[in-house]
Amino acid sequence: MGPAARLAALLAVLALRAGDPTGAAVRGDTFSALTSVARALAPERRLLGLLRRYLRGEEARLRDLTRFYDKVLSLHEDSATPVSNPLLAFTLIKRLQSDWRNVVHSLEASENIRALKDGYEKVEQDLPAFEDLEGAARALMRLQDVYMLNVKGLARGVFQRVTGSAVTDLYSPRRLFSLTADDCFQVGKAGNVSCALSLSREFLLYSPDNKRMSRNVLKYEKLLAESPTRVVAEAVIQRPNVPHLQTRDTYEGLCQTLGSQPTHYQIPSLYCSYETNSSPYLLLQPIRKEVIHLEPYVVLYHDFVNDLEAQKIRGLAEPWLQRSVVASGEKQLPVEYRISKSAWLKDTVDPLLVTLDHRIGALTGLDVQPPYAEYLQVVNYGIGGHYEPHFDHATSPTSPLYRMKSGNRVATFMIYLSSVEAGGATAFIYANFSVPVVKNAALFWWNLHRSGEGDGDTLHAGCPVLVGDKWVANKWIHEYGQEFRRPCSSSPED
Repeated sequence: MGPAARLAALLAVLALRAGDPTGAAVRGDTFSALTSVARALAPERRLLGLLRRYLRGEEARLRDLTRFYDKVLSLHEDSATPVSNPLLAFTLIKRLQSDWRNVVHSLEASENIRALKDGYEKVEQDLPAFEDLEGAARALMRLQDVYMLNVKGLARGVFQRVTGSAVTDLYSPRRLFSLTADDCFQVGKAGNVSCALSLSREFLLYSPDNKRMSRNVLKYEKLLAESPTRVVAEAVIQRPNVPHLQTRDTYEGLCQTLGSQPTHYQIPSLYCSYETNSSPYLLLQPIRKEVIHLEPYVVLYHDFVNDLEAQKIRGLAEPWLQRSVVASGEKQLPVEYRISKSAWLKDTVDPLLVTLDHRIGALTGLDVQPPYAEYLQVVNYGIGGHYEPHFDHATSPTSPLYRMKSGNRVATFMIYLSSVEAGGATAFIYANFSVPVVKNAALFWWNLHRSGEGDGDTLHAGCPVLVGDKWVANKWIHEYGQEFRRPCSSSPED
């Protein structure tokens, strides 16, 4: 091939290479020319920039993890840390449901976190669900609402009500525990994932590099994709549509007093006494009786159980606790306006329950054996646990209470199995008084007049537990079997 032919062939090859972008650089040829090596400095500088951002991100992540570790460790090392403080209880659920998830599933984490992930996955099914986090957040909002807590103070860990220039301390924790900005954000968007998604997207407009918010967007999008009906459900979250909503101000006012037993020197018709009810069972150990109210008739029996009995009853019930329900027509459903878990204990479970029935029967003079009374219901209230205004007796002929075929609930005998630091009072709405939680005491009232008609003045509520672990045991006594123990009357006034 002559020089002219070789030149033509070379031009043809160059023309082909010019049309093929993959031929612009041959990686295997870089070392063969210093100029090619020099050109490689530019991509390395870009890699150095990426590596620098990665290292800074890792350093920040490790600092955050160290702070998280130190914070949680300090809580566990403090044996007096009370989960009865709703702020601590909320942040515990938030950590286990959200913060630990972000630690374990961090996108920046390296392979050395694999063991932690494996360990986390083994216990994941035992951790609070997303619904628990929502519920805990709504509970804090409920406490702020009912007790008119100062929001800024609550975020700092202070339980205060501020009205004008007056500041009322509702509870003074031994150790202040404040909420982070993320905690407050979680509470503010409680129960509304679609709103949270919208707010998170808006947040990213101002801080597009915020990785936590980016992960939140992905999480909320996934939740809405998995449950499209959630958007509709969120739009209708509200208080129950019952005719007692006009009592809302009275209910909240009574709760805010944290329990307002009348003083006997102000109302002479109220009195205290040692009660035996002419029962041989109580002659050697009468019960201290305090008449709280006359219409409706409400009495408080002090020290009805002792500490060991209360602890035993709580222990018997704890393995069987399930979400409390309310009657809705012929069904029983869990609702937002009753937040607690409950368990039913037959008297065959333990001899203590038989003794308890004998004591209740001797004190009230009523037949408390099934089917004339229900089994003992033990209730444990959760974070901000409450039961909005309701009647214990049935107000509709379709009520599930009548399935027992023993009539309506004529009386309620409620035992306080624990104390609380604040809140949790039993408020009688129309009678306009509330009874605080008195550990080991029992509250008794008649739900029906002697005529068999329901006593409207027994509308009552369990105020939200502000701080503490509230346990009660209910014994509901029915009409049948009491005919000669509490004779009926022809007058609806009796």
